[in-house]
Amino acid sequence: MGDLSLVNAATVTRWLESSAVALHEQRDYLTQLDAAIGDADHGTNMDRGFATVVAKLEEGDGSTPPGKLLVSAGSTLVSTVGGASGPLWGTALRRAGRSIGDGESFDAAALALALEAALDGVVELGAAQPGDKTMVDALQPAVRVLRERVDGGASTEEAVAAAREAAEGGMQATVPLQASKGRASYLGERSIGHQDPGATSTVFILRALEQAVKEHP
Repeated sequence: MGDLSLVNAATVTRWLESSAVALHEQRDYLTQLDAAIGDADHGTNMDRGFATVVAKLEEGDGSTPPGKLLVSAGSTLVSTVGGASGPLWGTALRRAGRSIGDGESFDAAALALALEAALDGVVELGAAQPGDKTMVDALQPAVRVLRERVDGGASTEEAVAAAREAAEGGMQATVPLQASKGRASYLGERSIGHQDPGATSTVFILRALEQAVKEHP
């Protein structure tokens, strides 16, 4: 039996598959959120993108290392998803995958580094900071808490659960904010009182990660 804290290709595959299931189930909800302050296409875009990612995974022979799986998933999202979410999540997964490298498995510290790289990619591409009412408001606190817990000696499972909780807090905190990035920013004060769809889908993806780590054999 290997180190339980290690994450491998099977875990990453489950993460991406669980993300696809959640985004499909929540497609209409995400679209409703986006209809209030955006183009009403966030749910459809995320659902389509992650469905394509899973279809690509199924074409593989199971020998691809976890980092390469994430790079491939990111490239798929960039090429199949319209709007801002495809390039942002595509960049996030590609940066995370490149950070992990070619090893067969990686530990909690490497996961924290990978998600830090993902966040850096999103901030760079979207030029958004915490408080701008975007996915960064959920992802940034999650990544910070993940790093704190990992450095404090928590297991991968505990660290990811705490990160997901921080993301949920960040998502809820977008409701009173005025958007200053993306389509929602055109609404000015009318964007206040609505939960950001990008922060919401980020929480679904982090819940899927938590589930995948928990189910690790």
